Order: sequence, then structure tokens, then C-alpha cells
Amino acid sequence: MATLKINRSKDDAFIASKAPVRRADPAKRDRSVAAQHKVAPPKPTMPAIQDAPSKSSQRNHRHDGKPHGYLPAEGSNESRASDNRPLRSELRAEPTTEPKQYKPAGVDTRVTPRPDKNEPQYRQAPRRGGKVRDGYDGTATPQYGAAAKAAYKSSPVNVEQPRLSKVMAERGICSRREADEWIINGWVKVDGVIIDTLGTRIKPDADIIISGYAYEQQAEQVTILLHKPVGYVSGQAEDAYQPAIVLVHPDNEWLDDPDLYEPKEFQRGFLHGLAPAGRLDIDSTGLLVLTQDGRVARHLIGEDSSVEKEYLVRVEGTLSDADLQRLNHGLSLDGEKLKPAKVSWQNEDQLRFVLREGKKRQIRRMCEMVGLHVVGLKRVRIGSVNLGKLPQGQWRYLRHNERF
Repeated sequence: MATLKINRSKDDAFIASKAPVRRADPAKRDRSVAAQHKVAPPKPTMPAIQDAPSKSSQRNHRHDGKPHGYLPAEGSNESRASDNRPLRSELRAEPTTEPKQYKPAGVDTRVTPRPDKNEPQYRQAPRRGGKVRDGYDGTATPQYGAAAKAAYKSSPVNVEQPRLSKVMAERGICSRREADEWIINGWVKVDGVIIDTLGTRIKPDADIIISGYAYEQQAEQVTILLHKPVGYVSGQAEDAYQPAIVLVHPDNEWLDDPDLYEPKEFQRGFLHGLAPAGRLDIDSTGLLVLTQDGRVARHLIGEDSSVEKEYLVRVEGTLSDADLQRLNHGLSLDGEKLKPAKVSWQNEDQLRFVLREGKKRQIRRMCEMVGLHVVGLKRVRIGSVNLGKLPQGQWRYLRHNERF
């Protein structure tokens, strides 16, 4: 095995004896000198923040835009003299030695401050009065306090006078809904002045003149007489039962009416606003009035209506003469005494009722009070309009010569 011997030169020994040299980099600091730590600049004082607040100092600012902890200069209008709210540093002060007061249970010790009547108010309009149709102006009228009471008392609106629409309805000119429409269209003149503002109040004896356009529109409204079958409700659908108005279509019109002199072509517009003027129970049949005319509805079912309704009622049971007198006058329903009625025997098992009111299921409840059971009920007349030979499930128009 051979052994190699390496001979070192003098230059190699000189290089190995030197320490390694690190080249200086101008971008790096000199580590032979101790590093100097930077000192943060002092924080700006409050006046500096007041003069030029930064974005970071605006955190948690108050509603007036000033930073939290802001304190105005002495003697200024924003000084603490006008704002007695303590700072947070004051709230952290040592607690006082005064004993804590406890309020008794169930007692509200809060005090509601009374508003200043001179202070501008931005509340909603008061519930008392304040309707736009009465001439109320919510922006110009004081809405709270003594000033609002004084303005209400001095209001030019005279609440003692009735509204124009109410007077027109009471005189039988039209319904209130029609009156509002006519007033908007400028078709109503009161004491020689055209009224086009809803809610206008007039004298009860004022002279009212209606335009011919209003009467032309009123003449186009229809009133329909329907022979309602059992199983249909008078008004809106309920409990899966259909309303009687679904029977009003051209296929069910009674064209064999011997007294029909002026046939009228059916239009879908006749169904708009068509409503029952009176009710018939789902188990009852007979004459049902459907109308677009508010005058007809008010005349038949108004609070002061006295139109007679005639019914034929098939009953089971025994009726004494005393109970028959009670049916005519002497019964009460729902705590109210009924108006006098006309009740008599039509045949052996059928009674004839003539009423001037229409409470819910009135005839059936009256019969139950005297021991009778109703097995059939049919309305045959309303006012001076008779059901006649109108077949069940069919309808006809109210004739021009017919009046309830």
C-alpha cells in the first residue's frame, strides 16, 4: 500500500494563518458599533387634535363629529358650563360614602320631563283631528304642547258641520263612495261653488247641484235579482262554499221574463262593484239583491232602513196562540228587543214572516225560542219587488219601473 505525502508551500501556509475577511455591504449596518434605538416622537396634545384631527383619532367619535375625550377650551360656547355630563375619568373616581337608595318594588320613580312648547317639534301628527281631508297641514301646524292646542281651537274647520258626502248620502242623492268620486271629478256644486276637495264641510241646508255627467254614470249601474239556491253563501266564499255571485253570467240570465221590454246585453263590467244588499243563509233560498248602486244598498240595509222582507217558513212542531203573539212582538235577541213583526199561518205547516230588520239567522232563532224547528226558508219579497216566477239559480235585471 502506497503512502502519499503532500508538501505545502510557503504561500499556502500564509493564507491559512489569516482570518477570513467579510466584504463590507453599504446596505448593511456596521456591527462593530452598537445599534442606536430610535425614540418615538411625542404624542400630539389636545389642541393639535382639535386643529387637525387624523383619521385614526376619529374612532369612537361622538354624534357631533368630535373625537372621544374632546374637551373645548375654557370660556367657549361649548364649555362644560352648558354640558354637565362627566368624563369617563370622573366616572372612575372613588365611590361616595352616601348610602345607596333602593326604590320599592312595583313603583316607577322615573320622572317624565314636560316638553318645552317653544322647542320645535318633529313628532307625528296628533290623533285628535289632524286629517288631511279636513285641511290639516302637518308641516305648518304645531303638533305638540300648548301651541298645538291653541292652533286646534283656532282651526278654521268647523267640526259641527257635516261633510258634503254625508249630506249627499242622507238626501238619497248617491252613496258616500259615489259622492267622493263625484267631488273629485268636479261634478258637485254647493251654493253656486264647485267643490272638488274631499272632506269639505257644508251647512246642513246648503243647496247642492249635481252635474248631468254624474247622473249618466249612475244610470249605467245595474241591480240584479237572483233566485239563490241552497248551498251558496250571500257574500264572500267561506268553508268551501261558493258565493252567489258566481251564478251571475249570461248562461243563467232569465230571458223568458214576460215583463222584459228592454233587453240589456250582459257586460263583464257589470260584475265590478256588484255586492249583495242583504243576506240569505246558506240553507235558505229565495230573492237576493246584488247591486252596484249605493242608493239601493243604503235603502235596503242602511241603519235607518224600514223596508219589509217577506219569507215563507216551513216548520215542525206545535205553536200556541200565545207563542204566535210572542213571534209578532215580544222576543229579544242578543240582549236587544226585536222590532214588531207580522207572523201568521200561510197553510198547515208554513208560516209567513214579514220583518223590517235582518239579524243573523233571525227567523230560525225566533222559531227555536217558541219550540219550532225550521225545515225550509224562502224569501219571496223585498219592499215592492217580488220574486215572482224567477227560476231557482237564474237572475234578471231590476226593471226601470220597479222600486223597492
